[in-house]
This record gives sequence, structure tokens and C-alpha cells, in this order.
Amino acid sequence: MGVLGLGRMGTALARALLGAGHDVSVWNRSPLKAGPLLDRGARLAATPAEVASADVVVSCLSTYDSQQPVLEAASPKVLVNLTSGTPEEARRVAKWAASQGIDYVDGVIMAVPQSIGTPAARILYGGSETAFAAQREVLSVLGEPVFLGEDAGLAALYDLALLGIMWSTMGGYLHALALVGTEGVQPEQFTPMATAWLSAVGGFLPGIGEQVASGDYATDVSALDINAAGLGLLVEASRAQGINPAVPAVLRELFDRAVAAGHGSHAIASVIEEIR
Repeated sequence: MGVLGLGRMGTALARALLGAGHDVSVWNRSPLKAGPLLDRGARLAATPAEVASADVVVSCLSTYDSQQPVLEAASPKVLVNLTSGTPEEARRVAKWAASQGIDYVDGVIMAVPQSIGTPAARILYGGSETAFAAQREVLSVLGEPVFLGEDAGLAALYDLALLGIMWSTMGGYLHALALVGTEGVQPEQFTPMATAWLSAVGGFLPGIGEQVASGDYATDVSALDINAAGLGLLVEASRAQGINPAVPAVLRELFDRAVAAGHGSHAIASVIEEIR
């Protein structure tokens, strides 16, 4: 096994492979970062090309742009690319890999470095199904491997979609803490209620997904216009309490546009028509 890039995540990947008994060669622009891995038995490659002698090379560099010269220098037989980027960047590297006769799998890590090599880690993959199947056992060392399809851009697409949910949730939570904090409510008082609420909200997602899939936005539960009005109240209350209303204001604008487009009596799921 070879690992290109020894940032926090690349180091965690190499450490997990070493812990599973694999022979691992590593390369990084700053060789000093390899020290702790060398103590565990890794070999330090002087160039990316030396890493390419491994059966499988895992790349985890900062960006696709910085990665490309390294990949061209390495030219491995099998490349598992775990560098974060956009779907189009992943497809571009897949096209390059195909032109070089390289079996290519693109992946995204849905975990923090500390959980790599544990059951808590999940890694999404797209690209060559043959290469993925052949390397599934070793990829399982890093985290639960999930294959999404032969489109190399799918993993990056899922990654950004899932992170969008996370960032939106965290933004809403931080806004909530700022709001209740104006009256002296501490995070430890509010957070248990927030986590219970999020569990309940998560239960709404399958139903929303079904409405989006069917295009039938009829509801007898909670119409969009009521929720748009609620967002308006949240924006007003935020201003009145002296905090920045930017987080809910964006949603209020989106919901208002959907109402203006004729979805006022429909379910919240109808907002996807404005997003589209």
C-alpha cells in the first residue's frame, strides 16, 4: 500500500493500514510529517513515483489542483483518491486515469481522522466497480466502504449534499444558541431540548423525500405559508434581541419565493421547486 499526503487525514489512513499489518510506503511534501509513521514501520518514499510501486495507492492531498502533478509523477496501477473536491474534479481525474490505464476509485471520507480504522468511519466510493471489489477488503480497514456506482463524481456529490445538511443544522443550532443566549440561557440548558427536537425532525425526512419523488405536495399537516410566517417571526425576534438574523433570513426569502410561486397551501417539500 502507498499513501500520498500526510495531513491529519492522510496520517490517520496510513496509521490504520499499518495497524492492520499492511506494508505501507508514504510520501509527503514535508517529510518530517512521516516521523511517527516511520516509528510504526512505514517506509518513506523520496518521490511519488516510489510510492507507485505499491499495488494500491491512496491519495489524500489538500486539493485536486495540488494533487494532479503528484499523480502524474506517481502514475500508480490502482488509485484510490480520497482528496476532497467537486464531482467534476473527480470525473476529470477519472478521465485522466483511464487515459493512463490506471484503475480509478474516487472516495470521500464521512468521518474525522480520529475515527479512521474504527466502525464509526464510513467512506463513500464511486468509479471502477472492478477495482473497488478487488480492494474492498483493504478499504474496509479504513472504514465501512459504501459503493455508489461507476460515476466517479457520485461520491463527491453525496459528500457535499450530506455536508450541506450538517452545515445547515449547525448554523441553525448556533443561531438558536445566540437567540436564547440573549436571555441568559446557557448551551447546557438548551442543548438537550435541541437534540431531542432534531431526532423528531429527522423523522420527517422520509415523508418529505416521498413527496419530492412523487411531486404531490398536498398536506393536511403544516402548509408552507404558515412556516414562511414563522420564519418571519424568527427574523423579527432575532433583530429585536440584537443578534444577526442572517441564518433564518435566507430561508425566509426562499420560503417567501415559494409562496409567491403558488405553493402557499402546499407542504414544505414544495420549496424544492424554488431550489431547482
